[in-house]
Amino acid sequence: MRAIDLITDEIPPLKYTDSGEKALSWMEEFKVSHLPVLKSGNFVGVISEADLLDQVDLDLTLDKLFQHLPQPFAYAGEHIYQVLARIAEFKLSLIPILDQEEKYIGCTGVHHLLTLIANTGSIKENGGILVLEMARTDYSMAQIAQIVEGNDAKILSSYIMSSPDSTNIEVTLKINTIELDRIIRSFERYEYIIKASFQKSQYSEDLKFRYDALMNYLNF
Repeated sequence: MRAIDLITDEIPPLKYTDSGEKALSWMEEFKVSHLPVLKSGNFVGVISEADLLDQVDLDLTLDKLFQHLPQPFAYAGEHIYQVLARIAEFKLSLIPILDQEEKYIGCTGVHHLLTLIANTGSIKENGGILVLEMARTDYSMAQIAQIVEGNDAKILSSYIMSSPDSTNIEVTLKINTIELDRIIRSFERYEYIIKASFQKSQYSEDLKFRYDALMNYLNF
């Protein structure tokens, strides 16, 4: 999924002639803490709620309040993972999306991205979750997949977490079965550390609870 496919029409951009008060009002209305700013249709930067709250006179227009604005953005052709990395890097609630000529074509917000991710097939499809811990040097997706498929199952998705101060990594697997006992025993025979597992009704109820809680928080 590319950035251009992530654009939402729910969040409009500000104009540089809009007031600081209008910017804060829109942030409250659209439940974001950032908004893109345009000048004559061209992207000039991103305004944040924190920067606005530092100003004394919010009746002034944005071009009067700020000489320069930070300019984080994603190109239309970038992958969703690159978009998420940019959002995390700059701690944004939304990110502008530009074409190859750096013309503004829209934006996408964290709420919209999480909803899209939550609705992907691998997350919605019934199955279990297994979290493995191993040394970085021992990681082999080929071997992991062989163990899972040797138990008549398939990996629907995988995710790797690492820490710069550790030589170990965590590999989270979404597997297309809720019966993980045989798979867990196979991993243990290969001396993998099973850090966590979510299966059967426990997994389904826990996932539903977490998804509902996340949606309730985002809609607050």
